[in-house]
Amino acid sequence: MHLQRRRAHTPLRRAALVTASLASLGLLATAGPVVASQGEASESTSDPRCDTAAEKKKLARAGDNFALACLPGEDFRQGRPSAAALEAGQRASSKNMKLLANVPKQGAFAESGAYNSDLAFKGRYAFAGNYYGFTVYDISKPRKPKAVTQYVCPGGQGDVSVSGDILVFSVDSSRSSSSCSDSTPTPASEKTAWEGLRIFDISNPRNPQYVKAIETDCGSHTNSLAPSKDGKDVYVYVSSYSPSADFPDCQPAHDKISVVKIPASAPRDAAVVNEPVLFPDGGYAGGVRGDGVRNSATTGCHDITTYPRKDVAAGACMGDGVLIDISDRENPVVTERVQDTENFAFWHSATFNDRGTKVVFTDELGGGGAATCNPRVGSTKGANGIYDIVAGKLQFKSYYKMPRTQSDTENCVAHNGSLIPVKGKDVMVQAWYQGGISVYDFTTSSKPKEIGWFDRGPLSSRELQLGGSWSAYYYNGFIYSNDIQKGLDVLELRDKRTDSARKVRMSVLNPQAQTTYRR
Repeated sequence: MHLQRRRAHTPLRRAALVTASLASLGLLATAGPVVASQGEASESTSDPRCDTAAEKKKLARAGDNFALACLPGEDFRQGRPSAAALEAGQRASSKNMKLLANVPKQGAFAESGAYNSDLAFKGRYAFAGNYYGFTVYDISKPRKPKAVTQYVCPGGQGDVSVSGDILVFSVDSSRSSSSCSDSTPTPASEKTAWEGLRIFDISNPRNPQYVKAIETDCGSHTNSLAPSKDGKDVYVYVSSYSPSADFPDCQPAHDKISVVKIPASAPRDAAVVNEPVLFPDGGYAGGVRGDGVRNSATTGCHDITTYPRKDVAAGACMGDGVLIDISDRENPVVTERVQDTENFAFWHSATFNDRGTKVVFTDELGGGGAATCNPRVGSTKGANGIYDIVAGKLQFKSYYKMPRTQSDTENCVAHNGSLIPVKGKDVMVQAWYQGGISVYDFTTSSKPKEIGWFDRGPLSSRELQLGGSWSAYYYNGFIYSNDIQKGLDVLELRDKRTDSARKVRMSVLNPQAQTTYRR
């Protein structure tokens, strides 16, 4: 998502500013009352009309909008822009997907302006980012997850990564200081304002300790880890963007990233060690395409996904998609670059397949705050772009978009996901905000196909309210989703095409720092 406080011009970006401007909440780490449910009170289970292709086609020809929503590839061509498969308060899924549990937002994170964001995993714990801080969940019993600690430390957007006993938290909200307890929102035009990374010690996940803060130019919208080959240091690639001549610490052209080095045994010594310029020519200049949408200019990167074992990274950099050589961790170098001026408005994130021979890039059309899953927008915008890597070059193969029509009151666009470790296949689970969660197979790069899904109805049938799944990741046999408003979801996928993944176990998962599951 690219809601940002200092570049706030749209209503939703102003909403992010209001969120960051709420009263300072103070330092709080508690394990207060938590409610976990086996679903929700108001629900709609899988509709039987979705079960057979023949029945779906029959109903589609008759103009049944629910059937259209079940029929991949047909909804965007035939459905109405405002057609919604579900009503507010309902949910549905494919037969092979089941919601096992939901832990609602609570305490300081309960209000609608406290957006849930990214996820990272270590052992029996899930670390869930929020614009106000982060929550630690015990997921040793996936059907009965429970929050064990809520650490309040305001500063959106709360992107989280973990390595060993270190948790890294991104702050892209200009504040009076790096403190959790007494910092207040401060204009980025003031030289004294702070934003960047916060570093925590999670040797005891139930009692995190704030270790250090690192200021970085333009803050830290996202962060990606790349441990050194000897394991002694953790390098963090900090992505940030949208500079202004009025911001002393975020000056144009900002065609760079920040590289932070964290000694694994001495995280208090963490420091910025390099600010490599990735786009010496200035990057993509931006422009207005034929449908009137403005494609973002490249003024930094939104997100970088590393694959340390292969010494490579993929960068989603607003107007450019890039491959980066990270064999020298402190000096990353762009080796390949592509653009898509017809369909991609904002290069948002990237995911490698396990062999490192493909990259799935996402286009966050509308910044995550718009309704783009409808016939008006179509199936190639606000979607994924699937690229093969051939002799170091990115070759476009196809687009993939969650194939169910959503209402005009549901923000829906391609967002964060991860591989499902299926032997011999390329399968991914992905969040689509209020479009829900989609599982799809892209083994054949030119013909991606959805094989499972989960969806809720809109938060409101009258107005667009920001919500839905921010991140959906597969970890040790289950899918975990951090829903912006609903809290943590745990889902199970039971399908012969993916069941081999259930045997794969990982001790750590940072989806933006991929590790191989091939042994």
